[in-house]
Order: sequence, then structure tokens, then C-alpha cells
Amino acid sequence: MLPTYSRSTTTQTTSFFSRKSFRNSEKLLIILVLLTFCFVCFCGFFFLPDNFSSNRVLNVYKQLQKAGPEIFIPAPPIAQQGFNGADVDPHLIDDREKLAAKIQGELGDIIDRPEIHREEKSDKALGESGQQEGPLDGSINQLPSGSDEKIGTTTLKFGPESGQDSDATIRQKRETVKQMMLHAWNNYKQFAWGKNELRPISKRAHSGSVFGAFDFGATIIDGLDTLYMMGLQEEFEEGKEWLARKFSFDNVSVDISVFETNIRFVGGLLSCYALTGDPIFKDKAVYVADKLLPAFQTPTGIPLALVNLKTGASKNYGWASGGSSILSEFGTLHLEFMYLSDITGNPIYRERVQNVRQVLKELEKPKGLYPNYLNPKTGKWGQYHMSLGALGDSYFEYLLKAWIQSGRVDQEARIMFDEAMPPIIEHMVRKSHGGLIYVSDMKFDRLEHKMDHLACFAGGLFGLGSQTLSNEWSTKYMEIAHGLTNTCHESYIRTPTKLGPESFRFSEAVEAKALKTSEKYYILRPETFESYFIMWRLTHQQKYRDWGWEAVQALEKHCRTPNGYSGLKNVYMEEPQKDDVQQSFFLAETLKYLYLLFSDDSFIPLDEWVFNTEAHPLPIKGINSLYRAAPMTTPSQP
Repeated sequence: MLPTYSRSTTTQTTSFFSRKSFRNSEKLLIILVLLTFCFVCFCGFFFLPDNFSSNRVLNVYKQLQKAGPEIFIPAPPIAQQGFNGADVDPHLIDDREKLAAKIQGELGDIIDRPEIHREEKSDKALGESGQQEGPLDGSINQLPSGSDEKIGTTTLKFGPESGQDSDATIRQKRETVKQMMLHAWNNYKQFAWGKNELRPISKRAHSGSVFGAFDFGATIIDGLDTLYMMGLQEEFEEGKEWLARKFSFDNVSVDISVFETNIRFVGGLLSCYALTGDPIFKDKAVYVADKLLPAFQTPTGIPLALVNLKTGASKNYGWASGGSSILSEFGTLHLEFMYLSDITGNPIYRERVQNVRQVLKELEKPKGLYPNYLNPKTGKWGQYHMSLGALGDSYFEYLLKAWIQSGRVDQEARIMFDEAMPPIIEHMVRKSHGGLIYVSDMKFDRLEHKMDHLACFAGGLFGLGSQTLSNEWSTKYMEIAHGLTNTCHESYIRTPTKLGPESFRFSEAVEAKALKTSEKYYILRPETFESYFIMWRLTHQQKYRDWGWEAVQALEKHCRTPNGYSGLKNVYMEEPQKDDVQQSFFLAETLKYLYLLFSDDSFIPLDEWVFNTEAHPLPIKGINSLYRAAPMTTPSQP
């Protein structure tokens, strides 16, 4: 039997709900509550402060209109991985074939919706010529109205007409490359804004990029100077706004590559600072470089390959010859760190890379060659594996370019370059049975007779070495420059796609052709086009522009998709399968070098600018007034 108070409560409640109508006082109370609620909602919606813009409600409505029913449709499935049945994805090997021993597949099928969706500019708004309406006349130094920044004897401006060649046909080809940049950028903006790279077929972010799934905006920072040089000011300002408001390495516990972060992030930011003079780019470059400094805390001062952004803990790849550091990685910091010290007045960056050079200078070199591996604890070489391609390449590039960047004052760098090249020529440069000059990898005393696509930059390197200083090697350097560039072109035109493989081999039966499945892919690499550009500037031989235009047509035919550009899994197939990745260096290097190939020589002239290994131009000290050196502070303490 229930207690009395329970029965009474139940009876009263039943009676209340059984009534067919409310009393007048109750009705009035309900109406007042509803009116109050509506009034509060109305005031909150229209009168509270808007942190973003006065049109926020309208903008949200437009975005929903634009999305339409697709907002309820699941994202498309991630493209199948693997290259012709192989489990190894070359995008996950950090652009170094040795990483295949460490990484065997994708890092995960994480679907990351872009945090910011910006409206894609309609191609129709560009007009028939493809140029934006209205002038984009931003002076590279952002001087007051009516002022120009003199660089040597040239006044440079970046806009629709800057750097145009006098030939109308060349101008049209240049405009084609510019439109390719817009296509790549706008689709990245639409489907992966703030992420590192785009999957143009899946229409989502590439979570397995070299920087992972974090919102570091690698494509934005890597592509900013290309946008600026092309006069795409609106797109440039979009990227700059993201950099100012969203870019951060804080509170992220992830190991990042010191090498890749330096050449893409630090190099890209320093280039934008040189071009614009905007201090935000210098400040961000300092911020990123400081995150890399813990990697130098080794007994020799040779930096480790990976550094944790949150803890500063550093380490090397386990597969790299007993945990050694890699020549092309610790040797490709000099340009950025020297320039950073000069524009900030802080000597710490200069000291770190000068120490690296001194360690290398004092080491005994087997046959005068630099092995790819060096133990950062003992200061001794690892395996005797030498290469002008993967694992070695850009160290030699930075020796020559450090001398050029210094206004030819850094004689030590030039001497070390001229000491390094003759042993490479003697032991590693060869001519095939068909007369093709190539530079082979060498393991101990055995040549592999294999040349990496990465080594195709060497044509331009030898060309610069020949033309910047007349010495006993000048003629030989130029002969090799022409030969290597021609060989890389041959590796392209001997494929059905007219795009070159990742590496190619030479034997009595085969020349400039990939034999292994793992060598047949093309991931939008720029090195061959880099040599076309430099050799055109040095020689003005028409073939280099012709070869570049062949490449543009091949990229448009095989790599363009409705939503960006994709690499290929097998360049030897008539209809190759796409790999569904738009690399950040496609915007930073590939398109930039092709654009410059069809630009006038006075546009980013080689006697006033030097390009880092990610194609970010840095000014030459003492010649280019945009160098902007600051007073040097007192030396840092060890």
C-alpha cells in the first residue's frame, strides 16, 4: 500500500493534465514567456557584437546556398593506394627512396574537412585574356605611392604586365602557366584550405603528406611567393591573412623534418619578406627557425633529422646507416640561416650552419667524395654511398649558392664547391653508349648506372658553376650542364606521357629508362624544369623553352584534373593512373620555374637573386637592395 502523500500527489498531477484548457492567468503567463524568449533571440541575433564582419549572417547563408544538398552527402571514398600493385607510396618516403624501408603505406585515411571554405574565384571573372580585372601593381618593396624600388639597374614590379617577354607567343605560354597556378590554388583553397596538401581526385586534404594531417598550411606558405611573382595579389593576401591568423606550430607534439621545414617554411617566408618587406614574414621565419634549433644540440653540432615541435626532442631516422644524419638534409640549411641572421641581427643561425661547414671541411673525403651519411655523435662517415641525387643533391647546390648569395665574398664556399665537383666528374659522371651524359649513384666503389630525377637539377647547377666564375673547370662544367639537361629531357620524351620517371637507368640495352615499377612514377617534380630555366637564362638556346612548353602540355594532358593537379603512378602507360596528390612543391617550384622560363631575363634576374632548393628566391647581398641587412648583435653564447 502506497503512502498517503504519494497517492495525493499522483491524484493532483493527473487532475492537472486532464484539464482541457488553462486558466486565463496561466495563458497570459505562457504568452509572456514566449514573447520574452523571442525578444532575447531577436536581440542576440541582430544586436550582439560580430567578431568577424557585419555581414556574417548573410555570408553563412551564402555558404549554405553554395553547398546546397551536397552538405548532407558523405565525402567521396579515398583513392586506392599503391603504385601498380605495390604497397609503397612514394609520397610517404619524404622524397627520399631510402624512406621506403621505414614507411610502407599511408598514414591513415583521416578525412579532414578544411576549417575555412573560401569562395572560389570564377575563371570567367578573369576575362578572355585570363588576367584579373584591374591592375595588380604591388611594388615588391611596398613603397609609398609613386615610388619604385631599384634593384641594381632594374625596377621590378609585380603585376599582370611585369616581366612580360616581347614575343606575344611567349606571353601566351606564360599566361597558361599562370592559369595553371590559379587552378591549383583555387582548388586547394576550396577543398583543403589550411591543411598541408590537396587530394584533387578525392577532393580533400592529403593527411599522409610529409607534414602529416596537422593544419600547417604547407601549400599556402610554399606557394605564396609564386602568387606574388605572378601578380595574383588577391590570392596572395588570402594566404597572408591565414598566416597571420591561423599558422602555428605551438602545442603540437609531432616530429617534423628539419630539412623540409627549413626549405619550404623558412625559405618561403624569407622569400616573401625579401619581395614585400612586410615584417610578418620575417617574424614567422624566426618563429619556425627557432623550433628547429634544438636539432643542433649534438656533440658535433651536426643537426639531427627530426625535431619534436612541442618538446624539442630530436632524433635521426633509424634506417640511415646506424642513425646517421643525411648530407643533403644537414647541408641544406646555409642559405636560409645565413640570411636570417643578416636580417635579424641575431648571429645564432649563422653560427649553427658555419659550424656544420667547418665539420665537413675538416673531414677526410674518400676519393674526394662526400658520402651521404655522417654520424652526428662521432663525426665519422657512415656507409660510403655517394649521390648527386637523393640524399646528397642539395648540399653541393648550397656550396655554390652560398658563394653567390654572399655577393661572392664567401670564398670558402666556392673553393669547397670546386673541390667537390672534379671527383664527382671523375668517378660518377658517365656517358652512355648512345652518347647521353648522366651522373650515377655510387655505393662503395660500384656505380649503379642509375640517375634520379632529383639529380636533374644538376644541369642548372653545373651551368651556374660555369658562368659565375671563369676558371679551369668552366668549359667542362658547361659541357656537363648541357649534357645532363639533355639526358633528363630524353627521360621525358621516351615515355608515352612525355613526363619523366622518378629514376632511370643506363646499360647496353637500356638508356634513360626506368626498369623497376617503383621507379616509374612522376609526382609533379620540378628539377628538370629548373635546369631548363637556368640553361635558358644562361644560353638563350631556344630548345630549352621548347622543352618547357612540351612539359606544360604534358602536365595539362595527363596531370590536370577538374580539381587540381595529380602525380602519375606509371609514366610509361598511355592512360596512367593518377596518384591523387597535389604536392606543395608543384606550386612552389614546378609552376614557378615554368613561369620564369617564359619571362623576360630582367624578371628575378640571376645576378640579383639566388633560389633555394625549394625555388624560393633570396636576394644577393651587396647587389640587391632588398637584402635588408640589420645591425648584428653580440655573438650568442654556446
